[in-house]
Amino acid sequence: MLQLKICKLYVSAPFQGASNTRSSRLWKDIAVAIAFCIGLSNFCAAQTFRALASFDGTNGESPLDAPLVQGANGHFYGTTSSGGADNGGTVFEVAAGHGLVTLYNFCSQDVCTDGFSPQAGLVLSTNGNFYGTTFGDEFNFFGTVFEITPGGRLATLHTFCSQGDCSDGADPYSGLVQSTNGNFYGATIYGGNGFGTVFEITAGGKLITVHSFVRSDGSEPGGLVEGANGKFYGITRTGGTHNYGTVFIMTPDGELATLYNFANDSYGAYPNSGLIQAADGNFYGTTSGGVNGQGTVFEITADGRLATLYSFCAQTNCPDGAGPNGGLVQATDGNFYGTTSAGGLNGRGTIFEITPGRKLTTLYSFCARRNCPDGSDPFAALLQGTDGDFYGTTAGGGRDTCSQGCGTVFSLSTGLGAFVKALPASGNVGAAVKVLGTGLSGATSVSFNDITATFTVVSDSEITTTVPSGASTGTVAVQTPTGILNSNLAFRVLP
Repeated sequence: MLQLKICKLYVSAPFQGASNTRSSRLWKDIAVAIAFCIGLSNFCAAQTFRALASFDGTNGESPLDAPLVQGANGHFYGTTSSGGADNGGTVFEVAAGHGLVTLYNFCSQDVCTDGFSPQAGLVLSTNGNFYGTTFGDEFNFFGTVFEITPGGRLATLHTFCSQGDCSDGADPYSGLVQSTNGNFYGATIYGGNGFGTVFEITAGGKLITVHSFVRSDGSEPGGLVEGANGKFYGITRTGGTHNYGTVFIMTPDGELATLYNFANDSYGAYPNSGLIQAADGNFYGTTSGGVNGQGTVFEITADGRLATLYSFCAQTNCPDGAGPNGGLVQATDGNFYGTTSAGGLNGRGTIFEITPGRKLTTLYSFCARRNCPDGSDPFAALLQGTDGDFYGTTAGGGRDTCSQGCGTVFSLSTGLGAFVKALPASGNVGAAVKVLGTGLSGATSVSFNDITATFTVVSDSEITTTVPSGASTGTVAVQTPTGILNSNLAFRVLP
């Protein structure tokens, strides 16, 4: 296992106007400081990077825009877009101390009826199973929605373009989100009116096309997030007024309004991934383009006011990263974390942190050693595990059995503490809730915003409970033998 202790590299937005000469001198000084800091890591505010697993082609290859998800057992699950026994991609599991296990090989059925090439990650359902999408199979290229158990039993719930005109959509590139109504929502980049669709699908596989895009709406819609107001927010990668993509809001029944049209200016173009809603109620995401042409981090309010928080490649040779293809995650410290697929000290991508006040910190530069055993070219968003650490994947690097490396799974510890996560994140009084975490054995109390709830400890990583009478929106807290673990998000008690 590759393990490195590293030190933070701070980058501030005001440097963006620096001359090339000044910038070059600045980065030489910083490089010296970094080398010194690495050598004396005990005297630095160090992070610990670990390469947890490497793909080799036979067990999968190139996890692209597919962030990891943590299961109820505390293990991590994801997909690869290619490789595996039938070269159709895989679903895999990674557990600390147990390495990587392939749970399913796509295209293992005749004519790939089980799907081919999943591009997106999985979502953990309230029933404990995972749901996801495949982009297309090698015969019709239209994609599927599937369910898979933690043990690897897969069921195909829907095959797209089941009608001749593909009115139900085609080629889902992004993942799913489970709504407060229990159903799943997702998007296809083609089909419908030709510009993509948003769909709703039940756990039993009944699919409804909720919205079919037209060019003025945008085209190639990406992943959705359900806002606290019950509406969905998302992006289109192209289309809209200027054909550079949009941010949109949509009601559960498909009424859509455009919040912002990107214009290939300082605010960026071609948004890369889905949005997240932060604790302040605003939405955050990433784009290509921007002032330096290498991508941005942006914030947008629920009524469509957009601000650029950072433009990448602010210095010569992009030591701060370039190409933030994955989305963001807001961690328990309130800051945002993500990856860039290029740039950094070695030109092969970074992990970064950015504060709401626009201060960007490069936490790690990939390909830190020859042949990139730590990985290279991360395309997916990060996941903060319930132990407080960050987990992710790279599309390249690792083992050299693939031409550019087959990709890796990694973790990064920055010293953030453990927490618990409620599944689902909202519910009525009396609703069943799973509380997921680390070190839950021996828990003595569970409360919803200080209202005590009855509970059962299922395992060291799972507690089952119900929303108690009198509870209101707020923190879920679990008293364990080692202390109190609070939820990373406020649990919303629905009326």
